[in-house]
Amino acid sequence: MSNNNSNIILTHEQIQHKIRRIAYQIYETNVNEKEIIIAGVAHNGYLFAERITAILEKISDIKITLCKVTIDKENPQKGITTSIDIAEFQNKSLVLTDDVLNSGTTLIYSVKHFLEVPLSKFKTAVLVNRNHKKYPIKADFKGISLSTSLHEHVKIIFNETEDFAILE
Repeated sequence: MSNNNSNIILTHEQIQHKIRRIAYQIYETNVNEKEIIIAGVAHNGYLFAERITAILEKISDIKITLCKVTIDKENPQKGITTSIDIAEFQNKSLVLTDDVLNSGTTLIYSVKHFLEVPLSKFKTAVLVNRNHKKYPIKADFKGISLSTSLHEHVKIIFNETEDFAILE
């Protein structure tokens, strides 16, 4: 746990509740789909995607495919790689996940990558949505929205026993 508890913006229980709610929203949006691709931006966006996938597998019969999205966050123009072949998401519903939506750079370049292929549905999900976007991108599913200063940093800690979010 963080040394300064006053910086905790989401406790483990709150994160679990928000992930469950997002999973249900994804299920409701995709109730008529045969398969959903949950594509998580490495590293924390993928851990978030794993947690969403675990709940979706419990609450629905829809086939859930987990995909890791790797992007150089410092230089997103370098290109993106995915753990599954691009043909595997063609004409399917895809939800792109990341832990925190800051400027929108990572998400918008990731969206661009997936737009190369026709999809039946395309949504985005983030645990924390900050209101400092540089690009016109939004999260369709979000845990919380925060208005923070540009100097503050939101950090999500995912680990085996306890997840939490802190404001630094």
